[in-house]
Formats: sequence, C-alpha cells, structure tokens
Amino acid sequence: MAILAMRDALNQALREEMKRDEAVFLLGEDIGLYDGSFKVTRGLMKEFGEKRVLDTPIAEEIIIGTAIGAAMSGLRPVAEMMTVNFIMVAMDQVVNAAAHIRYMFGGGTKVPLVIRTPGGGGHQLGAQHSHSHENWFAHVPGLKVVAPGTPADAKGMLKSAIRDDNPVMFIENEGTYAVKGEVPDGEHLVPLDKNEVKRAGEHITICAHSRMLIVAMDAAAELEKEGISAEVVD
Repeated sequence: MAILAMRDALNQALREEMKRDEAVFLLGEDIGLYDGSFKVTRGLMKEFGEKRVLDTPIAEEIIIGTAIGAAMSGLRPVAEMMTVNFIMVAMDQVVNAAAHIRYMFGGGTKVPLVIRTPGGGGHQLGAQHSHSHENWFAHVPGLKVVAPGTPADAKGMLKSAIRDDNPVMFIENEGTYAVKGEVPDGEHLVPLDKNEVKRAGEHITICAHSRMLIVAMDAAAELEKEGISAEVVD
C-alpha cells in the first residue's frame, strides 16, 4: 500500500494496463512529449514509445473518431481530452457513434474505449475550461460515466474502465489531482456500477462523487462534533 497523489495513481493504472495488454494505447493532445496538461501520462511515451502514446493535433473530433475506429478493430484506446469542455466539439462522435455502435450492430461489435478528461473548475482556467458535464453524459444510452474521488478509486476504476468492452467517460476533477491517499499495489479493480459507503452514520446520509466526496467527508467530520452521525455514500 503506497501513498499516492491522484495523478500518480492514474499514471500507475495506465502503466500497469499497458504492460498487461499490448492492445492498450493512448492518444491525445500533449500527452506524450509534454506528459499531459496535468502530468498524468508522465514518462509513458518514453517507456512505451510513440506508437502507443500518440500526440495528436488539436482536433477533438478526429481524436475520438480515431479512437472509435481503433476500438472497433480490436484495440483498447484511452483518448484524453484536455478538458471536458472540449468534448463539445466531438459530441457527434461520442453520442451518435461511440455510445450507439454496439446497439446499431446488434451487440456484434464492441467499443472498448475510455475517454479521460479533466472536469470542474476553481483553478483560474477560465469559463471554457471549468465545466462539470457528468449529468449530460449520464443521459446517453450506451455510455458509462465515472468520476472517482480518491486515488485508490481512481486507479481501480481506470483499470476497470480500460478492460470494459463499452465506451467509458472517465472524468477527473481538476481539484483532485494533487489529493493523496492510500493506493493498493498491483492488481486493484473497482467496479464501475457500484456505490460505496465511505463513512458509516446513523442520522443523515450525504451522497457525493468526485471532488465533492472530499467536501462531504470533511462536512461529516464537522457534523460529528455537533453530535450528528452522517453516512457518506460515494
């Protein structure tokens, strides 16, 4: 068990899955030579080479379209969008293609695609870099949406997402990349379709995800001082 920041837990998950399965590859803007905007892909191009860590042009629709084609051909692409806002440029590819292809082919074609993207705001990145669109994507049939709130969940959920045969929108709040926590070594998988009680309580229940899970845990600790026992569900 190691203490890792969220970005390092994500990096560990990518590295482990790329070592485990040669079909896994990464593509996105500045993820290779620059190591990614938030340094999640640090060192991966050097370790795995330019054929498995692809720096792309600033063309979100092409990035997602290329990833969809690769997934349909048997690979397991992990496409990074520099911010969740930029996915708007590729919504047709995400909604009408990636999410619906398996239905259109009667279940005969898999689309094992992960779209990683930072979301949320509060870091002086401007209005066009600071949205939270989980609710939009959660309403798209065929698209799984996850937003981890701890480093351990980030690692385990990303590994599970990469192994899933369906497209997964993996949203990482920008305010959690430096958050540290215990992360299991080696094989660590977290189901994508289960909630988890992070703190037991008797009086009230607080439900939260992603960065707000951290806020909810802090709030529960404060409520305890007032004699209120709060359950926190992620």
